[in-house]
Amino acid sequence: MKECYLSGLFVDVPFEVLSSVGEARITAIISDSRRVVPGCLFVALRGSSYDGHRYITEAVQKGAAAVVGMDADVFPGVPYIQVRDTRIVLPHIAAAYYGHPGRRLTMIGVTGTDGKTTTTNLIFQILQAAGLKTGMISTVNAVIGEQVLDTGFHVTTPEPIDVQRYLAMMVEDRLTHAVLETTSHGWAQHRVDGCEFDVAVVTNITHEHLDEHGSLENYRRAKARLFHSLAETRKKSWGNPRTAILNREDSSYGFLKDICDSLPGVRILEYGMSSDAWASARQVKYDRKGASFTLVYGGEEMLVSAGLVGAYNISNILAAYTATVGALGVSPEAARKGIAALEGIPGRMEAIDMGQDFLVYVDFAHTPNALRRTLETAREMTEGKVIVTFGAAGLRDRQKRRMMAECAVGLADQAVFTAEDPRSESLEAILEEMAHGAELKGGVEGKSFWRVPDRGDAIRKVVSLAQPGDIVLACGKGHEQSMCFGTVEYAWDDRVAIRAALAEYLGIPGPEMPYLPTQDSFNRANSD
Repeated sequence: MKECYLSGLFVDVPFEVLSSVGEARITAIISDSRRVVPGCLFVALRGSSYDGHRYITEAVQKGAAAVVGMDADVFPGVPYIQVRDTRIVLPHIAAAYYGHPGRRLTMIGVTGTDGKTTTTNLIFQILQAAGLKTGMISTVNAVIGEQVLDTGFHVTTPEPIDVQRYLAMMVEDRLTHAVLETTSHGWAQHRVDGCEFDVAVVTNITHEHLDEHGSLENYRRAKARLFHSLAETRKKSWGNPRTAILNREDSSYGFLKDICDSLPGVRILEYGMSSDAWASARQVKYDRKGASFTLVYGGEEMLVSAGLVGAYNISNILAAYTATVGALGVSPEAARKGIAALEGIPGRMEAIDMGQDFLVYVDFAHTPNALRRTLETAREMTEGKVIVTFGAAGLRDRQKRRMMAECAVGLADQAVFTAEDPRSESLEAILEEMAHGAELKGGVEGKSFWRVPDRGDAIRKVVSLAQPGDIVLACGKGHEQSMCFGTVEYAWDDRVAIRAALAEYLGIPGPEMPYLPTQDSFNRANSD
């Protein structure tokens, strides 16, 4: 068990402390009152639907040795440190508790709407191929030496205490580099503050999470915090690359370039298909197993092969190559080996083959841009039909529902709209919005699109529609292994569901279709 003095957590911090700190021995930092352990520092967070300050007394009763909060005149009977915003404070004191591990690693951060996970994994593979001891924290998992740790149910950056704990484990394992996938939620909620980033990479910034951020401008600003952080990173004994990796072809380019140009000591490297970019691609050839192309970088050329399906992955490869070769000085040959070593990412155009005479893929595409790119890729891979099923999450950006339905009707031959984490919203209402979007684009219900509330039945439907040579896609869930109805997470994996549906279709042994509450007779009747 790690221990430290309370006062040591507040030395040279980038925030104002409104009270005396006091002294206590701290054995953990906890922000969830349900997880309080004796000797911990309890940090009371406040959100739109909860207030940790209500649980201060309970936390102290459970053994909390000290409390950090925002309210004045709080006397819990243990040292109480008042600050203006506990969410801003938490990542910094967590970093201090774990010995500021980001200061002892070369830190690479990746942000963007789509392609973050793939780009993060590509960077990780390249650094590994270069012989650099590297850890990774993605929205799929954390890889630390021989350990692979699950990072949660749904895609987002881990909480700040977990981020710093993972980084500390990397330092303890004598790793030298860490690549971290960062989400807009992660930046908006200050989960990755104090990570001391050296290289910042953006894939793209498109329509997503406007329910959380309110506008595309706010969304871009949240992403931009990764680049602002480059100028805040403390000097490291082995050097500070302080490099921004920008997508020359993305709409975010001008916005981010202006920011980076204003940051002292930050250099910019660009990638894209444009000949003006530092890294670009020519003579791209695709097949069902991946792609090959000539990578042009800094005036040099190199033939690259990758086991990643889709034109959009060329952009991800260019981003990773620029970050590693351009910013960190990795050899081009090591980069080529690392790129070739990554055969695929769980839930990213992941092929499912049970002997059927058509192609089936599971993909995480859950934004209009990602769905468009996935369907375009599918169209390139077959002369047959493109058939897709997906949904739209409840309590999230409502504009996506119409936009994604329009995209599906425009690019797929047949689409089935279904459940995707409806949460406390009416699933029927969500599907109605999607159907309306499809009809606006010229879709005809019962011919080009269907509404099937139960996701298992929706997957059965797209399988039944397929003919030899077609492509079937299940989009939106990817690697995720649960689905939320109300407040309950039900075990769900699209890959298992696809295998179950294919087994039924082929008349061969296979897994059972996972259960969702939409499997009851009432909802099935509504889907007929």
